[in-house]
Amino acid sequence: MKKITIKDIATEAEVSISTVSFVINGKGEKMGISGAVIKKVQDVAERLNYRPSMIATSLRTGKTRSIGLIVEDISNQFFADLARVIEDEAKNIDYRVFYCSTGDDDERSQELIHSLLQANVDGFIITPTKNLEESVELLIKLKKPVVLIDRYFPGQRVSHVAMDNYEASNSATKFLINKGCKNIAVVNNTSEMIQMSLREDGCRDALKEAGIYKDSLVLHMKYHSNEQNRIAAVVEFFQKNKEIDAVIFLTNYMGLTGLQAFKDMGIRIPQDISVVSFDDHDSFKLHTPTITVIEQPIKEIAVKSIQLLMSQMTDMEVYKVEKSLKKGKLIIRESV
Repeated sequence: MKKITIKDIATEAEVSISTVSFVINGKGEKMGISGAVIKKVQDVAERLNYRPSMIATSLRTGKTRSIGLIVEDISNQFFADLARVIEDEAKNIDYRVFYCSTGDDDERSQELIHSLLQANVDGFIITPTKNLEESVELLIKLKKPVVLIDRYFPGQRVSHVAMDNYEASNSATKFLINKGCKNIAVVNNTSEMIQMSLREDGCRDALKEAGIYKDSLVLHMKYHSNEQNRIAAVVEFFQKNKEIDAVIFLTNYMGLTGLQAFKDMGIRIPQDISVVSFDDHDSFKLHTPTITVIEQPIKEIAVKSIQLLMSQMTDMEVYKVEKSLKKGKLIIRESV
């Protein structure tokens, strides 16, 4: 299909190329072009399905109408769902989204930020890796609009949107306690990122409040580990602690690991153990029994992140740093 140019529009509308250019760039009235001609050009452009060149627009305005979205793992359902909503929200305001995964690799994260800087994206939405604080600080110094999602650096003055991880895990643990569970295990990873620390803190505080916290019932799995090793770690942990009657997995991939380990061990859910996992997943809905989860407010996080980014892109000089926490939802299913 032939690419439509402003020359094609000018020919069809029977006006000059400069007239089309002024109209398309929103300068028709300023240049004294009549309302009738402006509407005629706009109607022809719409009928011919004209799309302005992104490069040309960038050269003219210094803006690319694009957002760089950097997440940990686009194949993870939580990040995939989050990226989809952000893309939809950006599309509503006529922005494109370039998204990429870090694999939780600090070096790759830094490379992605510099690549997107070279691509001249108008703003960044980032789920940062553990040691990315310096690169985020660089964006702030360059006065590049940036919003962190899902996790953040507590001492850094940068807008972020995340679930209230402490409240979510605290409430889920109290739910298990109210169901009569006495030996509740917590399965975390070794990343030490803020969201993971807050989730563990919420569980621990609820267990201590009930007088049933046991440090021996907390498992920290190696963060960078393959599925086989994770399953082996879960099996070893539960074989060693046979008194466990409930468990909270602090990510969905750890929850999926646990389900596989329990299947291999012949542990029945919920007869032998009650299970709760962070972050919903299609497998949790299809599993028999279905798995109780703490669902993140993906829509709210995505919408708020775009709003915060737009406020910066509109006027970097007057925007205020905003730290937004959204409430999660405990979805009770058959595993408890």
